[in-house]
Amino acid sequence: MTTYNIDTAHSEIAFTVKHMMVSKVRGSFNDFEGWIKTNKEDMEGSEVYFKADVASIDTRAPQRDEHLRGPEFFDIATYPELTFKSNSFKRINGDNYEMTGQLTMHGITNEITLSVEYTGEGVNATGNPFLAFEINGAISRKEYGITWNPAIEGGGVIVSDEVKLDLTVQVANEEV
Repeated sequence: MTTYNIDTAHSEIAFTVKHMMVSKVRGSFNDFEGWIKTNKEDMEGSEVYFKADVASIDTRAPQRDEHLRGPEFFDIATYPELTFKSNSFKRINGDNYEMTGQLTMHGITNEITLSVEYTGEGVNATGNPFLAFEINGAISRKEYGITWNPAIEGGGVIVSDEVKLDLTVQVANEEV
């Protein structure tokens, strides 16, 4: 198996939540690292590790980002990072895989399953091979103890429980 490290300059760790029941707020984590250990001829059985600095959350609204870093949401003073470690990586069909693993966030670990599409490979500017993936899934923020959510007039809540995950990841066989 070969280890490929996340190329952060060519990757994005993004999420979306519903806001006020009708619109969406998109955000990302800007400081992250990780790797995949794989035999690229047969990705099944690959191992994946990922870590993000929660303080690097960015929703393009500084006041909201500060609120998200605080005790009502991520509480970065107590829980400064989130991590994911895969348990399984199985081919569904063609270039589509299912990855199951342990996501630890806000001091709580839960098993999640993500859809992974292997989108291709190439050689980067430094002459090293890279692989690319699209990774999608959803989690319940309540399952991680993140429950702040005042009701809004007329029914509903400010922030949806479901958080959709949308990762575009390029990994390179080099130190990045």
